[in-house]
Amino acid sequence: MKGNNCCIGLKVYFSGFLAMIFLFPCFLSAQIIHPVVKPYEDEVWSTPLNLIDLQIAEILKKNGLKMRNPCSDSVFIRRVYLDVIGTLPKPEEIDDFMKDTKPDKRARLIDNLLEREEFALYWTMKWCDILRVKSEYPVNLWPNAVQAYYQWIYENIRKNQPYDIFVRELLTSSGSNFRVPAVNFYRAVQSKDSLSIAKAVALTFMGVRLEKMPENQQKNISLFFSLVTYKGTKEWKEEIVYSNPDTTKTIRAVLPDGRFREILPEQDPRCVFADWLISPYNEYFSKNIVNRIWAWLMGQGIISPVDDIYQKITDNNKNILGTLENELIKSNYDLKHIYRLILNSRTYQQSSILGEDKPDIFTQFAFYKVRQIDAEVLLDALCWISGRYEGYVSQIPEPYTFIPNTNRTITLADGSITSPFLMIFGRPSRDTGLESERNTSPTDKQRLYLLNSSDIQKKIKSSPVLKKAYQQVWKNKKESINLIYKIILSRFPTTEESSICEEFFTNSGLPADQSAMTIAWALINSKEFLYRH
Repeated sequence: MKGNNCCIGLKVYFSGFLAMIFLFPCFLSAQIIHPVVKPYEDEVWSTPLNLIDLQIAEILKKNGLKMRNPCSDSVFIRRVYLDVIGTLPKPEEIDDFMKDTKPDKRARLIDNLLEREEFALYWTMKWCDILRVKSEYPVNLWPNAVQAYYQWIYENIRKNQPYDIFVRELLTSSGSNFRVPAVNFYRAVQSKDSLSIAKAVALTFMGVRLEKMPENQQKNISLFFSLVTYKGTKEWKEEIVYSNPDTTKTIRAVLPDGRFREILPEQDPRCVFADWLISPYNEYFSKNIVNRIWAWLMGQGIISPVDDIYQKITDNNKNILGTLENELIKSNYDLKHIYRLILNSRTYQQSSILGEDKPDIFTQFAFYKVRQIDAEVLLDALCWISGRYEGYVSQIPEPYTFIPNTNRTITLADGSITSPFLMIFGRPSRDTGLESERNTSPTDKQRLYLLNSSDIQKKIKSSPVLKKAYQQVWKNKKESINLIYKIILSRFPTTEESSICEEFFTNSGLPADQSAMTIAWALINSKEFLYRH
């Protein structure tokens, strides 16, 4: 490819459109090949170094690597909106941010996003994946319990409940699955025996696959959940979850760290385990959640996979994990403090452009990892551009559920309610709680769907959000192009991109508004739109 930009206009007849598809700097799974600096990078940092950067700098130096340049403001605003609230920035929000000349504008934007309602909505979706919030097989929470459980998770995230309190309530609550939503943790397992419960606890809150531990260790941990009991009521699908004490028996069990516990008949073994789990001295608890948050924001855990960290602590990663753990404990388990720390780091704000061709670069956080947008977020982005959200009808008969098209897809409480789009783009099934259930790898099926979908074409054609750009094109093509780019890619076009678009208006043989629609369609099919970068 000639020139720095690699932006080539290709005219393709497809589905009745004369389409110009842009090949932007290629976003391929984890890196950008043949990159240009502008408009994706800046040359000078305004973000100060923080604790994270000092730790990462040591790791990079040890491996002969260097951190990338800072990402540009236009890249940053799109990145942080998608990563923090699962939403594209609006054109006016982009304009306000780009006009701001204060050096702390990124930090202020981060603070603002952490307090928005969309933060709670987006991260409730993430936690529902981990906690297996699903009404149908194989979890079988049932719709009423799903709604109660979802709302409880949402309220805890909205009010920024300290993480240790959140987890303790999940593990120690007793009562009706409709009226005490936290007990649904014990119902969202495929088998309700004590070993299955112990596996779910270890996976979710310790980042450990219990089946990889010695059999005697598995048995000991399961003893803490051996009294969990389920009892039905006269209300349809209601179930009481509680610890049924054995008044004649003392339980003798060993904790995962090897310490012995004798649990008296009047004690709830779940409480004994929960108190050990959330202790500041527990080597699993804090490490697991800070590693998960890092993976959610950076695209890869400090230890990977994030739910299989048993015996994987190395000299390379223990210092950065230790720093994050200490910060979490000092903040009284305030998860937003960890989000803020990572988001304000140069490590997070560096460019996604691959600078060096070395094997270690992919595991040492020497650049921001490019990855495809979550299925729900991508569908919401398309719906926002089109000006209307999706409606959903549940196939679950008990009760029949209709979700109107006024709700965002990230607010879907039930993992059983889905659509062809969500399945094609890798929404997790919520069967196991494993992070690997979410598949963000690109597929041919996804590309064909976007290229062929009449629904996507209708969304573009009838979009009230793009309508202004379509109308403006008759008066000022440049302003129309700028607006389309801001709506879809959250940035202004480069000079070369503007020239290609203007040439397309002249040579396409289409009315100006149809040419504008075709450009919008091409941008939506670009990798730059489909990926976090």
